[in-house]
Amino acid sequence: MTPAEMDARIVRYGELVPCKTAFIDAHTPGSDQKENFTIIGGGVSESPDQHVHIKDTPGFNIGAAGQPPKCRNSLHSHSTAEVFFVLKGRWRFFWGRWGKAGEVVLEEGDIFNIPTGIFRGFENIGTDYGMIMAILGGDDAGGGVLWAPQVIEDAKDHGLVLGANGKLYDSKKGEKLPDGVGPMPLLDQGVLDRMPEFSTQDVVPHFVARYLDMMALSDRQPAKVIGADAMLRDRPGFEVEFLSRGSISPELYTTERHEILMPMRGHWWLDYDGGSTVLNPGDTCAVPPGVSRSLVPAMTGEASLYRVRNTDDPAGPTQLR
Repeated sequence: MTPAEMDARIVRYGELVPCKTAFIDAHTPGSDQKENFTIIGGGVSESPDQHVHIKDTPGFNIGAAGQPPKCRNSLHSHSTAEVFFVLKGRWRFFWGRWGKAGEVVLEEGDIFNIPTGIFRGFENIGTDYGMIMAILGGDDAGGGVLWAPQVIEDAKDHGLVLGANGKLYDSKKGEKLPDGVGPMPLLDQGVLDRMPEFSTQDVVPHFVARYLDMMALSDRQPAKVIGADAMLRDRPGFEVEFLSRGSISPELYTTERHEILMPMRGHWWLDYDGGSTVLNPGDTCAVPPGVSRSLVPAMTGEASLYRVRNTDDPAGPTQLR
């Protein structure tokens, strides 16, 4: 692989292109300052303005959300995995029909495998602009987003309508639903009644992993974070490992899986058959199958990295306990 070919598979944090009109709540006060990023795959954006950095998917999507303090992402649901880890800031995640069934606060480096089929939202409760990185199950990221009915109703008051075709229309720009396309129907009460209302105690022990715990477990080998026999047991079509300074080897290795490298802390040398480069916190690197590579921290100090690989498991509902 040439350096130019590898560069085309790296999305640098400083080069991320945001979209501020990605979702139906883009005009709703309290949610109107958020930025959405689609890094690998088309994600679940509802806007034609969304920039996609790498279109080819390895069986899952990679995205990110950036928000200033007190900015909230509205309640929504997914049919495949939605996994977040906090790159910058302090975040509160909440869930349930009205967002009151449970909640958890995540610090930098923490990861949350949110159960499918429940409404979830999140907000930046830190003091500075924050960023969370996302892994979405499936090549089509589960086919999109299901919004809590009140989110769609609130959006109408601020000029945004979601069509049944999954596209947004902004009446403030003179846009309207095309002929033959109706508005996205609200979920009926029967569907809403069947959606689970998990408590904090139901969710946090089985779906949240803390950064300090992963640092401790990765002192000699990579810590298995999400997978069939991992800290968070699930089979969402991908597996997640956590690497720190103590769990890496300078020796070259290969895998027949797609491998996504996402540094959390520190700078990492990536040597590969054809060249080398440095990966920085917030960068995303998609190494294709069969390429020899090695990873080592580029300097002293704290170093940590998430590694995501595709599996043979189909993308689908969380395997609840």
